[in-house]
Amino acid sequence: MHNSLLKSSRRLCVAPMMDWTDRHCRMFHRQFTAHALLYTEMVTASAIVHGDAARLLRHGLAEPPLALQLGGSDPGELAEAVRIAAPFGFAEINLNIGCPSDRVRSGAIGACLMRQPGLVADCAAAMIAAAGSEGPEITVKCRIGVDDQDPQAVLPDFIDRVAGAGVRVFAVHARKAWLGGLSPKQNRDVPPLDYALVGWVKRTRPGLDIILNGGIASLEQARGHLAEGFDGAMIGRAAYHEPAAVLGGADALVTGIEREAVPAEAAVRGMYAYIEDELSTGTRLIQITRHMLGAFSGRPGARRWRRILSEDAHRPGAGVELVETALSAIAPMSAPLNAVAE
Repeated sequence: MHNSLLKSSRRLCVAPMMDWTDRHCRMFHRQFTAHALLYTEMVTASAIVHGDAARLLRHGLAEPPLALQLGGSDPGELAEAVRIAAPFGFAEINLNIGCPSDRVRSGAIGACLMRQPGLVADCAAAMIAAAGSEGPEITVKCRIGVDDQDPQAVLPDFIDRVAGAGVRVFAVHARKAWLGGLSPKQNRDVPPLDYALVGWVKRTRPGLDIILNGGIASLEQARGHLAEGFDGAMIGRAAYHEPAAVLGGADALVTGIEREAVPAEAAVRGMYAYIEDELSTGTRLIQITRHMLGAFSGRPGARRWRRILSEDAHRPGAGVELVETALSAIAPMSAPLNAVAE
């Protein structure tokens, strides 16, 4: 992907989310936005090198622009994972230095590596060398620090050392990660946000692209952060739970060209051919529709939409007809805006 187009796509990113941003989820999100940058779930470098790489890296032709997120702390293994992944057509490969989960930490990857910027720089340098000049761009997603670290000292040093290895794009979750005492869920909400620190890093390092992550829940907030000078905004749970509100208007934000927001009905029906193709290969409907439950968040009939899909999409033979039945529960957009969702 041409660098200018990729830079534009990064203006609005959908965050990598474990157990959520699989290929079915990404295909649904792509019905709303053609241009925002989507991310895979984190995949460990070890799994790619020693496991079924083709299955782990599989994605549809309609999904790009798409970033692969890798987890790992061994420069050689990460480099090999990049070499394996490069032919799959990812726009970028992102190194995860932000995940606080026990499962990730036990493998010496994720946010705990904020304590080892030299190792992260070595990993990044090895990945960049493996990607080569024609391969996907190597980027890093990090926190502002962990545990008792002082973010004002830690984050600038971390950024500078990793940038010294050749990384030019950082997605920064503007919270510390508390690796002792807080669950991964709490780590998404409890540590206070420090947008000002991340903004200072951007202003003092204009040659780097800084994508702001953490606590951004709407396109309006994303626009505000872009106006403050950030190169992009990364939205996670809000994009998943309210895709029409967050992603329906994403292309106007990314491209700067005004256009009508994509309605949820169009996005749902845009999935029908994909659903039929997937069902023919053995995928169960529930594996796809579990990512579509929030399509009509806040609209009359949304509760019935969710109930029909939740209760019946796992049944043998369930297909597009069931989705259309669930869709019939949704009141038209001409319904009063203050109507209560059923």
